[in-house]
Amino acid sequence: MATETITRNETGVNVKAEASRFALTVGMGVAAVIGVYGFVCLIGGIWNNGIGGLLSGFWTAVVGG
Repeated sequence: MATETITRNETGVNVKAEASRFALTVGMGVAAVIGVYGFVCLIGGIWNNGIGGLLSGFWTAVVGG
C-alpha cells in the first residue's frame, strides 16, 4: 500500500496593509487631481486677468475691501 502525500500552499493576506495601501493610493490620486485642477484654475485666472489683476484680486480676497 502506497502512502499519498498531500501538499498545501497557503498565502497569508494582511488585510490591514492592503486596505491601507488602497486608501493611500486613492488619496494620492485625489490629491493629484485637486492639484492639477488648482493649477489649471491659476492659469485660467492669469489668462483672463493678467498677473496684476490676479494679485489684486488675491489681495482683496485676503484683506477685504
